[in-house]
Amino acid sequence: MRLVFAGTPDTSLASLRALLDSPRHEVVAVVTRPDAQSGRGRQLHPSPVAQLAEEAGIEVLKPAKAGDPAFLDRLREIGPDCCPVVAYGALLPQAALDIPAHGWINLHFSVLPAWRGAAPVQHAVLHGDEITGASTFQIVKELDAGPVFGVVTEEIRPDDTSGDLLARLAESGAGLLVATLDGVEDGVLEARPQPADGVSIAPKIDVEDGRVDWSAPAMRVDRLVRACTPAPGAWTDFRGQRVKLGPVRLAPEAGELEPGEIAASKKAVLVGTGTHPVELGDVQPQGKRVMSSAEWARGVRVSGQDRLG
Repeated sequence: MRLVFAGTPDTSLASLRALLDSPRHEVVAVVTRPDAQSGRGRQLHPSPVAQLAEEAGIEVLKPAKAGDPAFLDRLREIGPDCCPVVAYGALLPQAALDIPAHGWINLHFSVLPAWRGAAPVQHAVLHGDEITGASTFQIVKELDAGPVFGVVTEEIRPDDTSGDLLARLAESGAGLLVATLDGVEDGVLEARPQPADGVSIAPKIDVEDGRVDWSAPAMRVDRLVRACTPAPGAWTDFRGQRVKLGPVRLAPEAGELEPGEIAASKKAVLVGTGTHPVELGDVQPQGKRVMSSAEWARGVRVSGQDRLG
């Protein structure tokens, strides 16, 4: 099939590479978000998908909105049979959905109908799910509600961050996406409506959501930090400044500490929660580099009066 691939971040790259390598399909163009500012100089940089497409000599479309008339006209000119989507990051109007004969097929990183929305992997980690996965489905107007073609599942490990889990799902999901497109082309794959039960929503997790509440149970703190790693990052306050937190270790054997109370030794830093303490991993004080929590505690000279949060 002639494909126009839609995607933007690193998460999309495994699928784009798999489609470029597929002997059955031809990626004739990609759709991605416009160049964004990044780095110290806040210069404009193309998305990872745009960079890979340019390296492969593929046309790159960067509409400000997917409903822009010029973009829709160009998409009609290209005439794709299908538009696979992986983490594109923008809403698709019906006018765009109607162009390819086989529609737009999305790879979504959950087992639908669970965790519809922008942050399915983060919410799966945050809520302590044991199993998640990826689904391919036909895009419809309602958010992530279209009929499902196929599913792969993935165990969530006790120490998984969102980044760890998403990296594995991006790889297994790429294979699922290629297999889905093969089946659609052959006419042997039928999308099934999602069940009405089991729907859950995964809205975007922003920076403010990453603030640790030390009065919460230790397990909740652990899940929040892992869910927010690497983005948007979990954090806490210390002496009026923000400290970014890497994954923590549950430490029920460490005795009792009040929520936010710090107990620092030469090798470890423990912090009290609503249940039992956790041991801090790496931290990044505001404006400084990432360091071990023990190194940080020595540098700031933690006292018995200090608290986090």
